[in-house]
Amino acid sequence: MKGISSKAAAAPYLIWMAVFIVVPLIMVAYFAFTDESGAFTLDNLANVAQYSNIFIRSIWLAAISTVICLVIAYPLSYMLSGMKAHTQSTMLMIVMLPMWMNFLLRTYAWMAILGNNGLLNTLLGFFGLGPYKLLNTQGAVVLGMVYNYIPFMILPIYSVMVKIDKSVIEAARDLGCNSVNVLFRVILPLSFPGVASGITMVFVPAISTFIISRMLGGGGNLLVGDLIEMQFLGNSYNPNLGAAISFVLMVILLLIMTIMNQFGEDDTENDRVLM
Repeated sequence: MKGISSKAAAAPYLIWMAVFIVVPLIMVAYFAFTDESGAFTLDNLANVAQYSNIFIRSIWLAAISTVICLVIAYPLSYMLSGMKAHTQSTMLMIVMLPMWMNFLLRTYAWMAILGNNGLLNTLLGFFGLGPYKLLNTQGAVVLGMVYNYIPFMILPIYSVMVKIDKSVIEAARDLGCNSVNVLFRVILPLSFPGVASGITMVFVPAISTFIISRMLGGGGNLLVGDLIEMQFLGNSYNPNLGAAISFVLMVILLLIMTIMNQFGEDDTENDRVLM
């Protein structure tokens, strides 16, 4: 009876996954491997190769954004984990506060800041500098990604760091480790599962974004997300090619997530051995 009740409780979630995850994935695969008449073809996947420069640009910018998020988020998460409980709650609310606003509005705000007559160029003008072209550049795209996705890096790292037993750190210090050794030989290995999760949570939406690249990067900084949108909603309507691009992107993301999960599992096993 217990097994039957647990299966009944899981049924709504299984139905949800089937309707909104499995079925769309099957549709993507179907359109990727068929032509307009529904006949099987590999031409769509072959045509994806002509957009290799856009894939490379997307991966490159997403990687840069992920690294910047990690460099900022790791020390911030470490400081947060060492604060008092009520202070942690306040600081976490500040980190989450921008996410309470609409994603589109946050991106529009950066357009106002980075424009030729925007806030930043106006401020530089008081010092006799500029105006500089800050908008419609790859740097603006990276900035938009970092600003919008950095909470997804902070939260998983913080959630792991706050659970690290302080007695382990104290034991390392008692055994002669200085602050640098404690960081690299104790804190970093124990927090790596959170780092792996944060990298995945930032890199995946960064490589597939299209709003940020369109609004902050202009027409000269197309990413994979823009390319897919153009195939489904643009003048060059081609759902089969769009599905093929989506399929290739999905495979790339699955490979990256598998690699990151493997690192996380290896590190978890090492932690169990140490314990």
